[in-house]
Amino acid sequence: MKPATLHRHFITALTVMALAFSVYTSSPLSAQAEQPGIFGEVIDVRVVNLEVVVTDRAGNRVAGLSSEDFRLLVDGEEVPIDYFSEVALGLVAGERPKAEGSQEAASARSVPSLTPGRPAGTSYLVFVDDFFPLRRDRNRVLESLEGEFGQLRPEDRMAVVAFDGKRLKMLTSWTNSSGQLTDAFREARGRPAYGLNRRQELQSFRSTQGFGANERFYENVGERLIPEARQYVEMLSSQIQREISAASATLRSFAMPPGRKVMLLLAGGWPFDPTQLAGEDPHVPVLDNEFVRGDQLYHPLADTANLLGYTLYPVDVPGLEGTGPSVSARSPGVPAGAGLAAEQEVQAALGMLARRTGGKALLNSKRIRPLETVAADTRSYYWLGFTADRQRDDAAHKLKIEVRRDGLKVRSRKGFLDFSRRAEANAMVESTLLFGSSPGEGAMPVKVGEVKRSGRRFVEVPLTLAIPVSSMTVLPQGKQWVSELELRIAVMDEEGNQAEMLVIPLRLESDQEPAQGRFVRYETSLKLRRSKHEVVLAIFDPATGRLVTNRIEIEP
Repeated sequence: MKPATLHRHFITALTVMALAFSVYTSSPLSAQAEQPGIFGEVIDVRVVNLEVVVTDRAGNRVAGLSSEDFRLLVDGEEVPIDYFSEVALGLVAGERPKAEGSQEAASARSVPSLTPGRPAGTSYLVFVDDFFPLRRDRNRVLESLEGEFGQLRPEDRMAVVAFDGKRLKMLTSWTNSSGQLTDAFREARGRPAYGLNRRQELQSFRSTQGFGANERFYENVGERLIPEARQYVEMLSSQIQREISAASATLRSFAMPPGRKVMLLLAGGWPFDPTQLAGEDPHVPVLDNEFVRGDQLYHPLADTANLLGYTLYPVDVPGLEGTGPSVSARSPGVPAGAGLAAEQEVQAALGMLARRTGGKALLNSKRIRPLETVAADTRSYYWLGFTADRQRDDAAHKLKIEVRRDGLKVRSRKGFLDFSRRAEANAMVESTLLFGSSPGEGAMPVKVGEVKRSGRRFVEVPLTLAIPVSSMTVLPQGKQWVSELELRIAVMDEEGNQAEMLVIPLRLESDQEPAQGRFVRYETSLKLRRSKHEVVLAIFDPATGRLVTNRIEIEP
């Protein structure tokens, strides 16, 4: 089942009925409870930061460089470095005398959040994947991390979020308290892990197909998979997309911590190309272009990290001894070489995320004591920043850092995506669905009407939205007052499957200007399958970027 068409299976129609303004001073609808302010902060990134590691031919860190030693290219064009600081062993280096008339004297300033001679803190955001790994593998990494709290300095902080394939759970917000972190990691270890389910899915698929002896596994070898194999690949791709969406939502929800920003991505074994796990010969590429895989599958996470200035350090939770979503080569019915091929797929996925964001993939034995490795890698670097000419057009931009000295190598993020306001609104709505909290600038009350059956498998759900006038841009047009808005509807079923987000233009008209502090009533209805759903309704104002939301549960 393709993620792009998943909504057809449990949301078949959406009817929107435009009404004239109906304004009232107090709403009889119950507003959503206030949510933690950490979730869904509005993102307005103007300065793009790059943390740059410079090494010599022997791999040793090189210190003492200035902004004049670097050349920053955006899409092949050199741009000025607006901010520059060196961090050496966790301390911000003191400012050096600048030559009069130099580029550094003219433009580069210290990074605003850094003070020379003071420590530069690091914010470690830990994302725990509960959906793909075995519990023993996940807990081994968590226990190792818990034993490394001594690596945190007084100016550092850590937050922990877990994802079970359906819902994100914040186990702790930013803290430096070893007691709070111990409690969070104890809760993380006690959560269910679903790696056995992933193994059973693959084993069931292989045994059903008579894997290793089925000559019709490919319609044309190396080109198109048969329908049963396609169904498995689509399911696995959808599962990985949910992980990527959850990790991206986590970054956006913790977008603005102080200091260096790092995500420790505890991944349970995500293949770079899911089709390679479904082929009879893991070394024969599947040339079917209909699947979401590779860069297309993982780039949303890398793009979000680069825009927000996060460096990704993916941790291969299963390692060589684990199994992840694939099945060990020793398992019955699995072709020779499948285990190694699956491990290579996982390493390719995690390596790509690390390279794109300037981090390192912690594979195999390096997954043990990951905080020690990451702390050592992030305490000596150069912090460069430039003011991006953001067009908000969803265009991708390449970044390249060069050193004007021979024999030196650099490691940094490779680019950033200029997210549009609409794309950011979509991401915030998705964050609401996954975190169960509202990012909007105030709650939008919603009333659910009487749910009625619609055929054998579906129900009709009437909804009434109370849109705050304060969230709308209302302009005079002739003799009327008009507001151009967008209604976004995101739906997730009880299995964690998400529908493709619906974006519906709304044009609201009134003969009189609506007063601030009041609401506008708007009615719509959903046709859903007869099962439990979570629905996020959001009104987005393209003129200002304001977003108001509410999340409801519907259980016929």
